[in-house]
Amino acid sequence: MRIKLTSFRDFLSEQLQDPRFRAEYEALELEDTIVRALIEAKIDKGLTQKQISERSGIAQDDINEIETGNADPSLDTLKRLAAESG
Repeated sequence: MRIKLTSFRDFLSEQLQDPRFRAEYEALELEDTIVRALIEAKIDKGLTQKQISERSGIAQDDINEIETGNADPSLDTLKRLAAESG
C-alpha cells in the first residue's frame, strides 16, 4: 500500500474548500495575528513572560496559555499585554 504524502499547504488549501472550515479558519486568523505580534514584540524587547507578568499583573501561566493558543483572552487583556510588550 502506498501512502500519499501531502504538504501542509496542499492540505490546508483542500480543507479551505469547505465553507465551514474556511469560516472558522478566518475567524481564528485575526487572533493568531495579534498573538504573534505580541510574541514578536516581547522577543524584540528581550522580555520574558515573567517580566511581562510582573509589569502587566497578568499571571505568567495565563500569558503562556495565550501564547500557545490555549486561551481566549479578552480585548482588555490583549491591550494590557500589548502595552507592556511594545
